[in-house]
Amino acid sequence: MLSKKLTKLLLASTLTVSLLAVPVTQSTVWAAETTTSESSNSNSQQTHTLNKSYVVYGAGAADKNELNNVLAVDDNFTTLTATASDYQKYINPNGSTTNAAMVSSVAIVPTDPGSGIKVNVKKFNGNNNITKVTAQQYAMVAQMAGVTDVTITVSANREVSGESALTGVYKAIAADGVSLNEQNTQSANEMLGATNGAIEANKDDHSYPGKLMAAVGDTTKEINQQKKQGDTPTQNDIQTTFDQKLKARDIYNETKNYEQPIINALIQFNNSPISSSKDYSSHVTDTINNVKNSSGDVMNKAKQFLNSQDAREVSQQAQSWWTKFVNWIRSWF
Repeated sequence: MLSKKLTKLLLASTLTVSLLAVPVTQSTVWAAETTTSESSNSNSQQTHTLNKSYVVYGAGAADKNELNNVLAVDDNFTTLTATASDYQKYINPNGSTTNAAMVSSVAIVPTDPGSGIKVNVKKFNGNNNITKVTAQQYAMVAQMAGVTDVTITVSANREVSGESALTGVYKAIAADGVSLNEQNTQSANEMLGATNGAIEANKDDHSYPGKLMAAVGDTTKEINQQKKQGDTPTQNDIQTTFDQKLKARDIYNETKNYEQPIINALIQFNNSPISSSKDYSSHVTDTINNVKNSSGDVMNKAKQFLNSQDAREVSQQAQSWWTKFVNWIRSWF
């Protein structure tokens, strides 16, 4: 039997370990579990996060020092460059572009499990140079492609539509060791273009992009839940569901004349592996919650602690303390 004094010490020490170690190690454990699941069943697990932070400059980007300030980049970020060939690989295999046209740059920071995707579209020297794609579009489209639990910051040193910025996101995921499924990325990219018409038609309503992308997310979640139950929605099922979700968000009348391209993109999603993924519904719910009430371009301030020197030091201290504690316990027996 352990003495009362030793028992209290063990309880207090265990509580200290829990408070100190869990914030640092929880993401690591989650990432490890994801990797194991993916390797054993690639069709069941289709969503991925990052193990560290990346900044991906467009090959045609200039003023990188200023971009670093805008994107809040520091020495903890791994640097990559998105080229024209990357655009063809990840966005449009049949498209034609040049390195000079790759201007959009992105910073991607991993966040806590369950945080979904949040996107900040930042001004460059006071100018909003991302002229077409909204923060809410980036967030939901990246989620549909299989990315999750990250904060993405987008900017450009001159005016561009912003459609190529997702190239950097996909390239960062690949550099982190995961190949996103091409069917997933292509259906997601299709949604980006499909929602442009409706958003442009309602550009005076700053809450509209969030409501529309939430309705898109609601529909993909419904598709996923049906397929996990063994049912495959028909085209009519998808349209009916999407109309219901638009009405629930009170934007049906504003969207009905622009919905056919979105329906087509949802059908493409229905045919992609991620639509059957066991983990999609929970992750898309997180991102729906991020976009549904958001308006404007800034959805979150990037959390960089998990990648900072301070975090690594805390992790090392926790691991060292735990090793010493376990050895001390063993010495009693």
